[in-house]
Amino acid sequence: MTPVIKRRTTGQISGENIVIEAAWMYYHDGMNQSQIAKALEVSRATVVNYLQEARERGFIRISLDPEIFTTHRLAQEIRERFGLQAAFVLPDGIGSSEEALVRVARGAADWLPSLLEPGDRLGVSWGRTVYEVAEALHQTKTRDITVVQLVGSMATPYGFTTEICSAHLAQRLGATCINLHAPAILNSSELTSQLKSEPIIKSQIEALSHCNKSIFAAGSCKPNSHIVSSGVASADELEWYVDHGATGVLCGRFIDRKGKLVPGSLDDRMIGVELDKLIGLEMGMLVSLGSDKVVAMLSAIAGGYVTHLVTSQETAKAMLEQ
Repeated sequence: MTPVIKRRTTGQISGENIVIEAAWMYYHDGMNQSQIAKALEVSRATVVNYLQEARERGFIRISLDPEIFTTHRLAQEIRERFGLQAAFVLPDGIGSSEEALVRVARGAADWLPSLLEPGDRLGVSWGRTVYEVAEALHQTKTRDITVVQLVGSMATPYGFTTEICSAHLAQRLGATCINLHAPAILNSSELTSQLKSEPIIKSQIEALSHCNKSIFAAGSCKPNSHIVSSGVASADELEWYVDHGATGVLCGRFIDRKGKLVPGSLDDRMIGVELDKLIGLEMGMLVSLGSDKVVAMLSAIAGGYVTHLVTSQETAKAMLEQ
């Protein structure tokens, strides 16, 4: 566990200074709360408040070595069973499903920067999980990284739009961002074709073909799936795709158990990455969890889209039982 304390030396007010001093004593000098209280001539309860304030204000960043999550037995079993380069499996904890999602997203955010190299073009999908990864990323200095939005814009029920995922992730990485300035789905194939031919949109779509790494989540084909709640597919369209073999959703497109595209009416009306562009990349990071996502996750792995997996222990065990 490595604490990073951001020390500020100019323009400080005394209250901020004492918070930083308490954090330094606790994390770097190894002093306990009682010793700090005596040194600062305050109560132990005040020291507790100082340390909490230091965490809340971002003065302290605690990170765990990703290796401990990729080398334990369950992670190795997942990696070997499904032929992955690596799996990052986080403990389930005792909180709600919401807390579990945030936990997995934070794990992905801690791991992702170490998997990027200068010159990489990282394709970024959409959805709540990817959004939480972007939000959990600490500000990182990278060199010559380009982030590319893989799916056109749409509203979501969570209060953010698709381009926010890629824009925030790029900002946290200090990377260049190429957003896709077009709707994810249109009413007609003719309109879609016309829009794709526009020079700006055409160049942005061309950028999708040059990604060597990607990060995405797997969507389920349940009635409450994000693909329906975001308006990409209607309930009737979802039912049609399921009847024709769909078991999951990847970047807004339906896939079957083998990870193959299930062709249908949405394809000619969608603006976003073609799935074959995501197969065989240097890195395809799948970040997903939950019993309702297991089949979709296995479908994505079967299709060759996934090299790196981030999930929870419970989900990993369910994957092995399938």
